[in-house]
Amino acid sequence: MRPIALLTGLVLLAGCGGAAEPAEFPSEEIRLLVPYAAGGPTDLTARAYGEYLERDLGQPVVVENVPGGSGALATQELVQAEPDGHTLALITAGTTVLTPLVNDVGYTAADVTPVGVLSEVPSLLAVAADSPYPDVAAFVADARARPGAITVGVPGASTPQGVELQRLRDEHGVEVTAVPFNGNAEMTTALLGHNIDAVLINASQDVTANIDAGEFRPLAVSTEEPLDWLPGVPTLVEAGFPGLTLSGSTFGLAGPAGLPEPVVTRIEGALSKAHGDPQVVEAVGERYLGPQFRGAAEMRAVLDRTQAGYEPILGGP
Repeated sequence: MRPIALLTGLVLLAGCGGAAEPAEFPSEEIRLLVPYAAGGPTDLTARAYGEYLERDLGQPVVVENVPGGSGALATQELVQAEPDGHTLALITAGTTVLTPLVNDVGYTAADVTPVGVLSEVPSLLAVAADSPYPDVAAFVADARARPGAITVGVPGASTPQGVELQRLRDEHGVEVTAVPFNGNAEMTTALLGHNIDAVLINASQDVTANIDAGEFRPLAVSTEEPLDWLPGVPTLVEAGFPGLTLSGSTFGLAGPAGLPEPVVTRIEGALSKAHGDPQVVEAVGERYLGPQFRGAAEMRAVLDRTQAGYEPILGGP
């Protein structure tokens, strides 16, 4: 029996000296990076999902606001993190596709691993209630008469909104001056303070609240079809600008490239459950969630479509 016992001992020793099994996920606190300032609707969306993930995954989820660089600062921090699921970030096509196309930021969309869609928010061209523009036709007429004179706030230069204003000029001959801000809160303050003439802004709950309060006047929406929850507001297509339908924002969750499939599956499953959680629905808004959860494959498809659409226009840095 001694040879058998000896062989068994050697096998056990060999097993102890081999590669360790990966730690069960999650094994520590999770960082959730948000490329926007605190307090805005996107930040609130991240925090609503973060609270659910904390309950579902059994580890603290700490939301960290890292605004700046049209989302590049937060995304740079994400792609440099260990691909173990303990560093995640809110992403959009703007932060992961457009920003690398126009700036040398050291990453591309291939450097992230999408996990799922958090929300989808259309964009809205809006002015203050006391603006001289009663409708989109008046806005466009003045922009044609005074090229570059009208200032329009956008949530960062390298965002779908910023690129759509470039396309408005290049493809339709309507030139306005884009003014980048770090999120909806800054844009709203600037518009209501008459520091800019208009905004092309995500039509999130804070913006629709300003519309309901009579402080914003919506001129047009970015969707292909009119929105039933903004009755009477035409689309940019209806205003005479076919193709300008890409300025809406799909907000997703992602990890660094190389995120293990079991970790992706675990987080994706938690997001799927969060999509129907009453607290998440109330915080994010049912109109922005859609009827069904969209997972990792759908979020990757959004990035790929944006890359295919904008790379011929923007090229690279």
